[in-house]
Amino acid sequence: MPSRILIVDDTRITRQQIRAFLQGIAEWDVCGEAIDGLDAIAKTRELAPDVIVLDLAMPRMNGLDAAREIRKVAPRIPILMYTTFLTPQLIEESRRIGIRGTADKTDAGRSLVGGIRTLLRNEMFFPCSPTDLSVTGHEQNSGWESGSERQETQDLERSRVRRSA
Repeated sequence: MPSRILIVDDTRITRQQIRAFLQGIAEWDVCGEAIDGLDAIAKTRELAPDVIVLDLAMPRMNGLDAAREIRKVAPRIPILMYTTFLTPQLIEESRRIGIRGTADKTDAGRSLVGGIRTLLRNEMFFPCSPTDLSVTGHEQNSGWESGSERQETQDLERSRVRRSA
């Protein structure tokens, strides 16, 4: 049975891109989408996903506040904060409130795939050092288990680029 993923982002095109990217991985199923933090809480209750991919900057309720509330209603569901605003302070706050991992939106999905895989193994996913937030740092410290997973991500990215061309 595929692992169920809830995508939470206020930008429709971003949700669609994440969905298209993740649907290329056979063992995963995007079970739903939420448009903000309040919607994320409701969809978490309704859908009971295996992992939540959560944006930070959203209207009505931001990702950190949503994560706090989700942890109250579904403490076992791991949350991956997926944002362009990744800072050492955000990583520290994410850890403090129980978010299981952070990933950078600017790295073409490499940390997204590694982060989801890591959380589904019931492990945490954070850059090795909060001060090392470069794309290279993510790739080196992203929880990749093998070259085949890295190749799978590269193949998915090439496929996505070809479809959008």
